[in-house]
Amino acid sequence: MALIKKLPVNPKIDFMGKRKLFMAFSVLLIVLSVVMVATRGLNLGIDFRGGVLIEVKTTEPADLNALRSRMSSLNIGEISLQEFGAPDEVLINIQKQEGGEKKQMEAIQLVKAELGSDVAEYRRVEFVGPKVGAELKKDGALATIFALLGIAFYIWFRFEWQFSVAALLALTHDVITTIGFFAITQYEFNLASLAAILTVAGYSINDTVVIFDRVRDELRRYKKMEVIDILNMAVNKTLSRTILTSVTTLLALVALFVFGGEVLRGLSLALIWGVGIGTYSSIALAVPLLFAADVRSPVPEEEENGEGSENGQEA
Repeated sequence: MALIKKLPVNPKIDFMGKRKLFMAFSVLLIVLSVVMVATRGLNLGIDFRGGVLIEVKTTEPADLNALRSRMSSLNIGEISLQEFGAPDEVLINIQKQEGGEKKQMEAIQLVKAELGSDVAEYRRVEFVGPKVGAELKKDGALATIFALLGIAFYIWFRFEWQFSVAALLALTHDVITTIGFFAITQYEFNLASLAAILTVAGYSINDTVVIFDRVRDELRRYKKMEVIDILNMAVNKTLSRTILTSVTTLLALVALFVFGGEVLRGLSLALIWGVGIGTYSSIALAVPLLFAADVRSPVPEEEENGEGSENGQEA
């Protein structure tokens, strides 16, 4: 409570004065993300690329080098092994075998036979065919695109076209940079990661709508004030709420990252990044984009009817 009480009730930060710096930083993030995805690529999970995934708990801390040597002698294609949270937990990725599901099962049996008594427990064995993986990639991309367009249409319906364009560009920035986060960190990109991206988009637009709502109210209230000053005032009036919402969300995500185990680590870290970048874009990108889209205060009815401004003021 003491921290909350110390937050300024009505800060006067000149966000719009730094809008060019914010936009340059955002462009840099987008370019870096695109370059990393194009050059390094995503570490696609089994959901998208197909193949076999085996998670095991060994009787003793695993010697990954020795296990890799033993697996390579099976001649079943590329096999990757990695420690999965603890020294005695190993994740085994086997490339898709030619010959359908029967061949995948044969590969699994070969791996199990080679591991033998070294394994205390098989925690999961998953197989995804390449056709299913391709369909999931297509459906995932379509889901993301339709979600962004749906959000843009909602903003257009609720506000005006300038708000819709600004919100869509800010959301696209969030999605691209979150995908870039996966390319840089090489955390596995799977269906859960796609869910994280859509969650980030939803969280970001929630913050953006709150700020846009305040912008619209202030534009109606202060018709004679400069638009850039109104935008600054709207961001500052919602700043405390935005920060407190983000901090409380981050507390839950950090707890998930620390205590959720290796399975949830990539997902929770992506959400932490997404909440941070979504909060930044709502404050420092969406509103400057709104200014760039030439948003204006509503024209008073008196002026629309051709009456003089003095008459409107006297009335």
